[in-house]
Amino acid sequence: MPVNSKRHAEGNKAAVLVAGSWGTALAAVLADNGYEVSIWTRNASQADEINVRHTNTRFLPKAVLPAAVTATTDMEAALRGAALALFAAPSSAMRAVAQSASRYLENDTLVIHAAKGFEAESLKRMSTVLSEELDRPQAEIVVLSGPSHAEEVVERKPTTVVVAAESQEAAEKAQDALINTDFRVYTNSDVVGVEVAGAIKNIIALGAGLSDGLGFGDNAKAALLTRGLAEIGRLGAAMGANPLTFAGLAGVGDLIVTCTSPHSRNWRAGSLIAAGGTLEEVLQKMGMVVEGVRTTRAAHLLAERYEVEMPITEQLFQVLFENKSPRAAVEDLMGRTRTNEI
Repeated sequence: MPVNSKRHAEGNKAAVLVAGSWGTALAAVLADNGYEVSIWTRNASQADEINVRHTNTRFLPKAVLPAAVTATTDMEAALRGAALALFAAPSSAMRAVAQSASRYLENDTLVIHAAKGFEAESLKRMSTVLSEELDRPQAEIVVLSGPSHAEEVVERKPTTVVVAAESQEAAEKAQDALINTDFRVYTNSDVVGVEVAGAIKNIIALGAGLSDGLGFGDNAKAALLTRGLAEIGRLGAAMGANPLTFAGLAGVGDLIVTCTSPHSRNWRAGSLIAAGGTLEEVLQKMGMVVEGVRTTRAAHLLAERYEVEMPITEQLFQVLFENKSPRAAVEDLMGRTRTNEI
């Protein structure tokens, strides 16, 4: 039995925006912990499926959802009376979803986001976007990240994540809402580090998929993950993060799980590109958001802004957006001027 199931009064409500794989899996966690969960979606047929069949087959085809998880296309209804609002929209949609939610969100509702990316136009982190649109202090926005495939979370396989907020009280509220015997939650005060790590690791996962798709083997992927972590750390430090964060769940933990599993959309996209698919063909075939693609463009610009060297990110940018062949990108990485590791 989930450890929190007795802590929450029956009928305590949580809202989840939107009904993708991660939002649906987290809705199941909240339901296990005693919440009545209302998922908001724009798709009426998806809402009907969740309400009638307790499934969300497009995103989690094998999962059966708890009866306490329902769905609605009415955002006001989803948020009315919610003690907790969990924003699981893609980074590209986060501002629009927050704008729509702002008029219905109650002042004392705990806000958590579980997106991993930057806003493409402004290069802002998701906690900043939410703070702006919801008109509340950024210190109160909680970030959820860490090594966590939705497919495994919804099956209640052991998973450990981190919630970060400048407000320790907000972080602990989120921890208490989410933690149970299958889903362990740690707190962290380094919001910048957790958000940067969660976003940039998707770029490295694209590279891992490319490497595997080209048959480069374990040596190459180990080097890619290690040097990718160095890039995450350099950009994060330049943006004000605590370097220790990158040795934790949001950093190396999420990097490992995203770069080594076919559950990862970013890994799959990289492997399909290595097989000869164009970016447009791959994204159309997958039919889901691949955050690493948008993040590669954003990180390319952030590296310029902060004058940070990110050679893996730069080569992936050229592969994705400048038609460079993956093999040529690897050759250029291997042929770089020799330098110190640290």
